[in-house]
Amino acid sequence: MTTFANLKIYNTRTRQIETFKPLNGNRVFMFVCGPTVYDYSHVGHARVFIFFDVVARWLRKLGYSLFYIVNITDVDDKIINRARDEKIHPLELARTYERYFMEDMISLNVTSPNLYARASDYINEIFDQIRVLIDKGHAYVTPTGVYFDITSFEDYGKLSGRDPSELVKHRIEPDPSKRNPGDFALWRVRPREEFGWESPWGFGRPGWHIEDTAITLRHFGPQYDIHGGAVELIFPHHEAEVAQAESYTGVKPFVNFWIHVGLLTVQGEKMSKSLGNYVTIREAVSKYGANALRLYILQTHYRSPIDFSWEGLESAYKSASRIETSVNRLQQLNIVNATTPSEDELTLVKKAEDVWSRFADAMNNDLNTAQALSAYFELISQVNDYTNKYDYISAEGYGKVWAVVKEINEVLGLKFELTSSDELIKNLIELIVNVRGELRKRRLWDLSDGIRDSLKRLGIELQDTATGTKWVLRRTAKQP
Repeated sequence: MTTFANLKIYNTRTRQIETFKPLNGNRVFMFVCGPTVYDYSHVGHARVFIFFDVVARWLRKLGYSLFYIVNITDVDDKIINRARDEKIHPLELARTYERYFMEDMISLNVTSPNLYARASDYINEIFDQIRVLIDKGHAYVTPTGVYFDITSFEDYGKLSGRDPSELVKHRIEPDPSKRNPGDFALWRVRPREEFGWESPWGFGRPGWHIEDTAITLRHFGPQYDIHGGAVELIFPHHEAEVAQAESYTGVKPFVNFWIHVGLLTVQGEKMSKSLGNYVTIREAVSKYGANALRLYILQTHYRSPIDFSWEGLESAYKSASRIETSVNRLQQLNIVNATTPSEDELTLVKKAEDVWSRFADAMNNDLNTAQALSAYFELISQVNDYTNKYDYISAEGYGKVWAVVKEINEVLGLKFELTSSDELIKNLIELIVNVRGELRKRRLWDLSDGIRDSLKRLGIELQDTATGTKWVLRRTAKQP
């Protein structure tokens, strides 16, 4: 497939769309804020991880060597409070929900991260950063912990676009021992009966923000290419990360491109565990399948909000079914060595080439998955039109069309096509279809319809067309 080198992305840091260029040759380092593992992940989280899975797939498709990290926040008051309620160790609770999160990622076909990094594995790096920040005058010690002095960092507020004089008044982690209300914790002293670690500043736990910089400075160094996350993390979380890292290393900018995903709301309110208005990933996938949820997320530009509804997911399921039908039909065409392809085949091949070009242009234009999908559905319609008229295609034509369909599905993380392990299933289905065809010739409609209905209950849909019976293996059929 052709690669493209003109990727443009909206950069929160500069507030404009810029041509993406890695800091070091062909290598790209990307970090995305991961889950706090104290409960099941919801579809708001799915929006972030599905989108950045596609970003990673596209970067690799363009030929970049990508190292992609998602952090796991396994040290947090929410974890500790819930573990106390359930009378188990906080890390035991965290490992349980981390495992559920990993299961959700597998179910969503999110396969692109190279590393899921647990915050609790980077305590020594956190200690080192805190020591250096204190020595440089950016942090100070109080009886309740260690805090970052936001007045010591002149660029504080630039990422979020907030006025530094107003940020000093912004109360973060209220504590009378702090110099400024807006100062944030690097280390928090806690009672010894709670979960924590011994440190030079007392027994306790790290602040939330420094966990992420500990991970990225350890693996990426003082500067890297892309930091992603939900838009609501810009302030104070990402603002604090910039202040910590640049004060620690003296290197600017800490991150070259900041990419933020819009909110996923329910009736206008942010989907969140605290509000109790969330739908878990596993609930959505069990009802409609991963392909539908991925399409539901990707049909909206990543910077635009999504107001979640089951009706919207139902519509995305129907769209996923259209693609599934097209892919299965394409794979069932008889491959012939035609010397002169039909006009319809030439039209189909030309459409495939045009769609791939437009798909790539949309992805390179600020990762516009909505426009990319719009182009893809034109090809899906063309494939369905072709397979309604023909049951064969030339080897050359099939290769060109299938290459585009396969590439697009891989970039979007959609799984439809039959694999080599399905060969036995495919042969059995075709045997049943042939038997049913004989029954139809003999006008034994009750028997033939009974076979069709039984196969549908098994997730195999038969479609009688002018060129014969086509079938679709619906792997992600909606549950009754």
